[in-house]
Amino acid sequence: MCYYFYMITIEEIQKRLREAVKYSGLSQKEIAERLGINPSTVSKYMRLNKYPSLDTFANLCLILDVSADEILGLKD
Repeated sequence: MCYYFYMITIEEIQKRLREAVKYSGLSQKEIAERLGINPSTVSKYMRLNKYPSLDTFANLCLILDVSADEILGLKD
């Protein structure tokens, strides 16, 4: 039996994160204020190889009202 699985890439995660931010109606500045971080850091999460800590990622998902599984591409 051969199993095929799909590898998740950071680029795909960042794309889904950008979409979630867009549909949230919140600005990067508002998101940063709620997280207690610099707005440029939010931008880096979406565009550069900068990754939030697990607690920041969890809070980001709560703020955006999206599941972590959806951002990570584990669930549609």
